[in-house]
Amino acid sequence: PNTSEEPLQNMSIRLFDIPISYTISEEVDKGTAVGNLAKDLNLSVHQLQATGLQITSGYIKRYFDISHESGALFVSDRIDREELCPNMVKCSLIIEAILSNPRKIITIDMFESSHVGERHPLPVAHDADAGINSVKTYKLNTNEYFTLDIQSAGDRSVSAELVLQKTLDREKEAVIELTLTAFDGGKPPKTGTLQIHIHVLDVNDNPPVFSKTLYKVQVIENPNVGVLLLTLSATDLDEGVNSQIVYSFTERARLSLEDKFAINNNTGEITVKGKIDYEENQAYEIRVQARDKGTPPRSAHSKVLVEVVDVNDNAPVITVSSLMSPVKEDAEIGTAVAMVTITDKDGGRNGLTKCGVLVTGPLDREAISMYNISIEATDEGTPALSSTAVVTIQVSDVNDNAPRFPDAHINVFVKENIPTGTTIYRLTTEDLDLNENAKSAYQLIKGASQRAQNTALVNINSETGDIISLQSFNYEELKTFQFKVQATDSGVPPLSSNVTVNVLILDENDNNPTILAPYSELGSVNSETIPYSAEAGYFVAKIRAVDADSGYNALLSYHLTEPKGNNLFRIGTSTGEIRTKRRMSDNDLKSHPLVVLVSDNGEPSLSATVSIDVVVVESTADIQTQFRNVPLKEDSFSDLNLYLLIAIVSVSVVFLLSLISLIAVRCHRTDGGFSRYSAPMITTHPDGSWSYSKATQQYDVCFSSDTLKSDVVVFPAPFPPVDAELISINGGDTFTRTQTLPNKDKVRPDLLVTLAMKQLSRNQYSKYIISLIFEKKICIHFN
Repeated sequence: PNTSEEPLQNMSIRLFDIPISYTISEEVDKGTAVGNLAKDLNLSVHQLQATGLQITSGYIKRYFDISHESGALFVSDRIDREELCPNMVKCSLIIEAILSNPRKIITIDMFESSHVGERHPLPVAHDADAGINSVKTYKLNTNEYFTLDIQSAGDRSVSAELVLQKTLDREKEAVIELTLTAFDGGKPPKTGTLQIHIHVLDVNDNPPVFSKTLYKVQVIENPNVGVLLLTLSATDLDEGVNSQIVYSFTERARLSLEDKFAINNNTGEITVKGKIDYEENQAYEIRVQARDKGTPPRSAHSKVLVEVVDVNDNAPVITVSSLMSPVKEDAEIGTAVAMVTITDKDGGRNGLTKCGVLVTGPLDREAISMYNISIEATDEGTPALSSTAVVTIQVSDVNDNAPRFPDAHINVFVKENIPTGTTIYRLTTEDLDLNENAKSAYQLIKGASQRAQNTALVNINSETGDIISLQSFNYEELKTFQFKVQATDSGVPPLSSNVTVNVLILDENDNNPTILAPYSELGSVNSETIPYSAEAGYFVAKIRAVDADSGYNALLSYHLTEPKGNNLFRIGTSTGEIRTKRRMSDNDLKSHPLVVLVSDNGEPSLSATVSIDVVVVESTADIQTQFRNVPLKEDSFSDLNLYLLIAIVSVSVVFLLSLISLIAVRCHRTDGGFSRYSAPMITTHPDGSWSYSKATQQYDVCFSSDTLKSDVVVFPAPFPPVDAELISINGGDTFTRTQTLPNKDKVRPDLLVTLAMKQLSRNQYSKYIISLIFEKKICIHFN
């Protein structure tokens, strides 16, 4: 290349056929030293001056010269490579060094291991003179290693031997230059000199030496295979094979370094061979050896400390230990649930982190029974790495919920006459807790306010909650009773709740109708008389009957079971009134036996019969009724008059007051109290039949505001009065209590008295209370 800095190559100086090469750059300044020629020729400065060393070349210019004071070869003229070596890749300049006064030189090779006292004979000097002018003695220049041992054989010859006085050390001085001077015996004596070069031959007496006792190098983790870590450097003062060094690892088995690193045995280069992971090992200590090739070989040892530089190549690792799961739902705020350990194998600030998951609010297993908590850990590397872990925590149950009944009051409807031991109802509870905490036991509450007879009527299965009857119920004697039940769970501590159970007895049709006086039932004959002149519709008699049952089971109907073909009489199916159907004829019999069948409306229907002989007389004077023969108690009759008088006055007063306050006040009957118990209601047909009970009853006599028909309704004493289930208008249309009745005409107070006299006998009540409610109907309540 044509560059001004291109060095000249293979510039050779030949001295004693010894080639010496130097390399310089072109265009260097004059006086620039090329090398120390005297040192390279093993000549001292004194010898250099004595021999008259000169530089010659075949070039026109004198490019180089030598300094006789220092022995340095220097540039004496401008060197232009393109001028000297045009179009040549290799440029060489050959010069020669010539000695003007060459000296005779001998060379002696001695091993540095030679023993002290070892002798080497020297050449004998020759002198042409004879006798006293011949060679007489030898002298050796002063040195620390050798002396002369001169031996004389008379006048014939004198010889000398070189004796080693001190152990040689090639590493200190590889060539020892001696000057042997021979003296003759003339006056003045003449001399001759001989240059002796002692070449100290090397022995392997020096081990290799590393440049450092400890090498330190850093490598970024995950380097590529083949990356150079460092180059070992060791020197050996010996020469030849004794200084040739072989590098190797030691203690490979313990560290398995051959899997991670490789070493070049000749150059000492250590390279990466396998995976270097900071998380696996943050540093490696490599022991190395330098061994020469001498015999025997000598070695040296050193250590290489490889520090692995971390790279953020590992995401944090989340470890959950001491997990307390399940956690009781009543755990206090601040309770430790789990210990979370976050580790990052990388170095630096990412370190080891511990954190805890705590209860920060009240737990409720019934609301949330399991929590999935996400924990995210992010390191501070560049780029940052993160990881997420999910901790599942179960919440265990504690007894913090009492059993709950569906309602605070439970209505149980039971038919009368059920067998003893019948399960009439099964109580159930709901408990939001689990297992034993949700297992309920049932028991009757027998408090001071609880009637003893009620708890004697039923029993309860503590495990199943079955309510079992302890006796058969009779609606006519007991219509409802009440008791309380407590449900207690099996938790610790146990929790409980109460419920009120209302047992409502449902009526069964188990009572036959009863014929009231003055007529007797089947087995006796009653008689009535009618005049022959009676017109159609003539009143003959009225059959009254009651039924101890209730509701439809007590709804009675009257029928004539007269002989076939007899069409003279009819009976009101609801009123029980027997009337003529037509006028009498001469062909009619004078005596008519009638059988009245009274049937209830139950399933199956029960009935009673009464026999009446109707006798036809010629005139009304002959008519006698059985009422005349019935003795009446004066006190009872007086009481009845008093009651009727009170009724008339009360109705009139209430009627007037009601008209005044009708706009501002409306009296509403509600079904709330009744629906709470859902007790069955006993009603009769509005034509006048009424219920009878052995127990104290409350009777409602209700009227439609636009009809003369009436209704008698019977309620159990514990319940408030309610509207009648059935209301008949003019003996035909029937309305339910949810239907609206017309309200056009004013009520007739005298109708109340007439009804009371007509429907009630003196021995069938003790007192009555009349009240009017002007909302679609008027009711008179009898207790």
